[in-house]
Amino acid sequence: MQRPWYQQFWPWFLIVLPLCAVAASLYTFYLASSGADSMVVDDYYKKGRAINQDLSELKQAADLGLVAELSYQGGQLALKIEGQHNNGEAVRMYFTHPTLAKQDQQMLMTSDASGVYRERLDQPLMKGQWNLQIEAFDGHWRMQKRISLPIADRLIIRAGS
Repeated sequence: MQRPWYQQFWPWFLIVLPLCAVAASLYTFYLASSGADSMVVDDYYKKGRAINQDLSELKQAADLGLVAELSYQGGQLALKIEGQHNNGEAVRMYFTHPTLAKQDQQMLMTSDASGVYRERLDQPLMKGQWNLQIEAFDGHWRMQKRISLPIADRLIIRAGS
């Protein structure tokens, strides 16, 4: 007498293979939907058009002959700007990480009596590559550079380079 089908090997083998494929595809869907890619920009067309405006602000900083000296020690930033800018005007500084958007930091800084902008960071910056952007409060000039942290002593940023 032959055994019933559910007691044989081959039917279960043929059922398990498609079930494994379904389970793997559901897990892949979960991985794809659980983590959003922070590098993808939704409004890429607007961002692309804004690049042309950014170039004029970079050119304005070069025309003013701006040179920034940045130091970062003990969780404190110190920035000194030389060139034809308004002494004492507030500046915005952005540290953006190339891949980790949650690590990005922005700050509004004002200068002290000696013309040095100082800021103590709540969260220290990670070691590695960063995009640094310094701009006037009213946005009429901008300097930017790719930097590597930690900074040994000081970092010189020249507009237009």
